[in-house]
Amino acid sequence: MPDRATAAAPVVVEPEGRPFGGSTAPAELDASGPDAAGRAVLAELAAALDADRVLTDPDVVRPYVHDEAEWAEYGTPLCVVRARTTADVAATVRACAAHRVPVVARGAGTGLSGGANAVDGCVLVGLERMTAIREISAGERLAVVEPGVVNDDLRAACAEQGLWYPPDPASAPWSTIGGNVATNAGGLCCVKYGVTRDYVLALEVVTATGEVVRVGRRTAKGVVGYDLAGLMVGSEGTLGIITEITVKLRPARPAAPRTVVGFFDSLADCGAAVAAVTEQGLQPAVFELVDRECLAAVNAWRNAGLPTGAAALLIAQTDLPEPAAQAEAEAILAAFTAHGATEAMASTDETESEALFAARRMAYPALEQLGMGMLTEDVCVPRPRMAEMLARIEDIGRRRGVRIATVAHAGDGNLHPLMLTPHDDPDARDRTRAAFDEIIGAAVELGGTVTGEHGVGLLKRDGMERELGPEVLALQRAVKAALDPDGILNPGKAV
Repeated sequence: MPDRATAAAPVVVEPEGRPFGGSTAPAELDASGPDAAGRAVLAELAAALDADRVLTDPDVVRPYVHDEAEWAEYGTPLCVVRARTTADVAATVRACAAHRVPVVARGAGTGLSGGANAVDGCVLVGLERMTAIREISAGERLAVVEPGVVNDDLRAACAEQGLWYPPDPASAPWSTIGGNVATNAGGLCCVKYGVTRDYVLALEVVTATGEVVRVGRRTAKGVVGYDLAGLMVGSEGTLGIITEITVKLRPARPAAPRTVVGFFDSLADCGAAVAAVTEQGLQPAVFELVDRECLAAVNAWRNAGLPTGAAALLIAQTDLPEPAAQAEAEAILAAFTAHGATEAMASTDETESEALFAARRMAYPALEQLGMGMLTEDVCVPRPRMAEMLARIEDIGRRRGVRIATVAHAGDGNLHPLMLTPHDDPDARDRTRAAFDEIIGAAVELGGTVTGEHGVGLLKRDGMERELGPEVLALQRAVKAALDPDGILNPGKAV
């Protein structure tokens, strides 16, 4: 995908033309100017970096200050550094470390937790221009990429060599590998093939002192020392800034997948069907839930002709070779029928299947077209508790008077209730925030987690404390203190 930030207008834009960063009103950038530490950092950056790397004009900086989590707060940055090399990042961090100025790394700005939001007086390091795919090795089945490479661009490049990079968040057409690594992103295929951490072999990282280090390995096996590469994955820029990623690849899937679709009159029946599939030991490559609200929004936006009479649909896809694919598809179909599907069908029509999965991917932007505020949840529960969690979400929405649309990676219990709120309605926002907190509490009560793939960022800090407890939080904060003793890396986020 081409670089979406230009010197004239560094706004990251998705294919439909919507600027990333949610709908929060732009920050009012501080006109009073930087303090002494800020002035010193600006002077050092001007001396160390090319002039086009450092942005200070408020109008040019503004699009960078927050991600798509419109409910998360954000501050006023000192400047934006549009890095093109690891050396740019290292020089920036060294200058900030010398004067204890915060540093916040940012990719495409597609995050949904506020993890890349600016804090007051920080230097925002934009990595979206580091877009080189440095190596794809068919022999070793790995790729080496810079953090600004768009997920789908890597997948397309791998496909040309008969290889496949499985992690595929719904934002794959525009999110970057660096951001995926920072949040340990999941996706539609992770139910069978795992999340981003499962594919990261090695990382180049700029530490809190500006030193460039390499962690991990290229070899198929290796157990030397602590797993620092694994530690960096999902750390949301709080332990270091990732400037190169080595990922392992799989052979391209040879078979055209079989798709099974079931329509259900209740979300609880959907949950029961998911549990049945899991209990039978079936392992679809993709297993997704889309509710009525989402289907209606996609229809309204793209005239997709999707059925909206049912409460929700389940989409499962098997990619086993034949005849195993047919057997698995038939077993999934039987589970759907036995657990309340009003209609269920299996298909090998690739066009039809792609249309259904496109609807799943379009759910979030389609709901945005409704012109309402949207607060996105990302909870994950044990799969046997899926039906109960869906029922609780419905109950919370009714009691709080909040309109909730739900999509889910049903196969791994990862739910995304999307809470729709009228703009300029403080009471509705209060009720929505209360529903958000109550859903988090319900997930924890059911033995789940407050985030399955979007990260903690700013929105889930309270939930993280509720889930982990003081002892585990103390361990995490000890790691943070060891690697970032001055606390300059993405302060106030995650831990």
